[in-house]
Amino acid sequence: MRWSDRREDFRTEILGLVKAQTVKNAVIVPTGAKGGFYAKQLPDPAADRAAWMEEGKESYRTFIRALLDITDNLVMSDGAEQVVPPQRVVRHDGDDTYLVVAADKGTASFSDIANALSADYGFWLGDAFASGGSVGYDHKAMGITARGAWESVKRHFSELGVDTQNESFTAVGVGDMSGDVFGNGMLLSEHTKLVAAFDHRHIFLDPNPDPAVSHAERRRLFELPRSSWADYDASLISGGGGVFPRQSKSIPVSPEVRKVLGLEDSVTKMSPPDLLKAILKAPADLLYNGGIGTYVKASTETNTEVGDKANDAIRVDGRDLRVRVIGEGGNLGMTQRGRIEAARAGVILNTDAIDNSAGVDCSDHEVNIKIFVDRMVAAGRLDPDERAEFLHSMTDEVSRLVLQDNKDQNMLLLNDRSQVIEWSPSFERMMDWLEKHADLNRELEALPTNAELRARVAAGEGLTSPELSVLAAYAKIELTKALTNSDLADDPYFSGTLRRYFPKQLVERFADQLETHPLRREIISTMVANDIINIGGITFAFRVIEETSATESMVARAFTALREIYGIDGVIRILNGLPASFPTQNWTTIHLDMRRLLDRAVRWFINHVGRGTSIDEDIEAFKPVIGPLRASLLDYLQEGTRSGSRQPWNVRANGSCPVTWAPTGLNCSRASACWTSPSSQPSGWTSPQRTSPGSTLSCTSGSVLMTCWSASPGCPAATAGRHWPARHCGMTCIPRWLT
Repeated sequence: MRWSDRREDFRTEILGLVKAQTVKNAVIVPTGAKGGFYAKQLPDPAADRAAWMEEGKESYRTFIRALLDITDNLVMSDGAEQVVPPQRVVRHDGDDTYLVVAADKGTASFSDIANALSADYGFWLGDAFASGGSVGYDHKAMGITARGAWESVKRHFSELGVDTQNESFTAVGVGDMSGDVFGNGMLLSEHTKLVAAFDHRHIFLDPNPDPAVSHAERRRLFELPRSSWADYDASLISGGGGVFPRQSKSIPVSPEVRKVLGLEDSVTKMSPPDLLKAILKAPADLLYNGGIGTYVKASTETNTEVGDKANDAIRVDGRDLRVRVIGEGGNLGMTQRGRIEAARAGVILNTDAIDNSAGVDCSDHEVNIKIFVDRMVAAGRLDPDERAEFLHSMTDEVSRLVLQDNKDQNMLLLNDRSQVIEWSPSFERMMDWLEKHADLNRELEALPTNAELRARVAAGEGLTSPELSVLAAYAKIELTKALTNSDLADDPYFSGTLRRYFPKQLVERFADQLETHPLRREIISTMVANDIINIGGITFAFRVIEETSATESMVARAFTALREIYGIDGVIRILNGLPASFPTQNWTTIHLDMRRLLDRAVRWFINHVGRGTSIDEDIEAFKPVIGPLRASLLDYLQEGTRSGSRQPWNVRANGSCPVTWAPTGLNCSRASACWTSPSSQPSGWTSPQRTSPGSTLSCTSGSVLMTCWSASPGCPAATAGRHWPARHCGMTCIPRWLT
């Protein structure tokens, strides 16, 4: 629920958030919406901020009461739950008791306000009505929104061969360290060299920061209540930098600042708006948005169309950005057309709804956990005095579950983008279908027409990641809707799926009661739909249905069975554990090979396997056959095809990390060496030994060549069969078989 403080762009602000929410709906149960309010007669915050805040809270109470006044309730009557419609309300829809709220602007106290009203109304959700309150998951303390966005940042940088957690990179940003998203985000890597940032009060410039020193100082500011950039220790800022008020008439520009912002030598001073534009257009590695406002548009858009008058003077065009990667921790930092323009110019980015979805995902988990926990309290399975501590004990596990969604969605977008031109016809057909059946409005979502897309493909371009993000959301939402309305969730196999949604502490204690969750069907359908699209691709289910006339439920059953039969999850876990130094092309190649396998196997399964069996029965029938076949696959191939079939299975480089790989279990040491596991060393293999930094090591052994990549610029990449310098850097070694 957005508290909008700008009457002139209230509608634009809420509409933009509604569009962002549409994409986030793909990972939450059930779907969500955006709403907001504008308080017309608030006291002047400059004269009395406390009075301004209190009147804003009272406006929020009025808004929440209005929502509860027209919402169905669920009450216990004679030992059974019954829906009670609101009094003096004419209903044109069916029963619907599910209403949860979250304050999009404000503090966690707003959740407590809403939950107090929920208690006054006797609303069935209790303090699950508003997430993030006193007895809930504190998003800022968890840093969950920023951590989710950082998963996107890490994946984007991996495409460039950069490991953000072990290598230094430059960044510019929007926000300050007191903010949740920006503050947490700028603490997620000790190697972030934040060279410039700004908020509504100050401009921060540190053209050549020491990563360790600046990280420590940023942490101090984050922990300092109500801090600003003015609190940054000036003695720690590198030469030529400083902190300047945005109200200044002119700001001096040092040679160091000119260099880091890519300005001409003639520039010696700038007005604050011009300097902010220069920061946004700086040739840095990362632009991280953790603030409020829209700072990037498309060159084809006007400031009036953007609807954010406060930032008209500093807004830049997507085509003029010079950063390599963008992370959107905040909402609406860019227009969708601005994102697309930046992506077509070579910037790697998703959308705000993909990057910062962890916040709403965390709230969703909290609400669904509380719904179940309160049932356990009512049933006498959990002591009411233990409830708060039990919820708190699951914080880390909730974070893990939520961040996995961010990782999976980035996996999806990267893999789809790798073949976006070849797959363009299927995207085109899918958009046509969504327009007819799912209310997709290409103009509103800034998606190209068929003619525009074909012109792009002819020029060697396809859909961009921001556009794919929107299509992924629509694909997931439509698939979830169809699965929810089917009998899919009735299959006993999905009891395990339900368990995967909840924290392990809850599952271990109340596994026998999980099936009673009132949103069981919706949770299962959402998880299955997300897995199908994340692993199979945006158009996976659409193409199968298009080509076989199968129902969504049939596709889901086949996919679920084959996913386990072929052990797909195990392969994905290994791939996701690889270091950022591992080449993205090889990473996506393996993923696409799995997609191809699933594409063909699902179609065969739908056409040849009977409809009356359960998923467990299908797995039991085929897994014992496929297992031995996988283990001896190379024995069935002709000699000439073996070289190509020995695909590289990659090994993590940071420390000892064995990975089972027939016939050799291989370890890689981050420091210096590759060697084989003695217990599985094949005949003819010569085991290289650990070596000291600066020495050389041959990676040729028997009939195998080891190809090693370096994780940092200081470690030159090596070619197969040659000596490579063993240095203190991450190395990824891949066995490649010879004919």
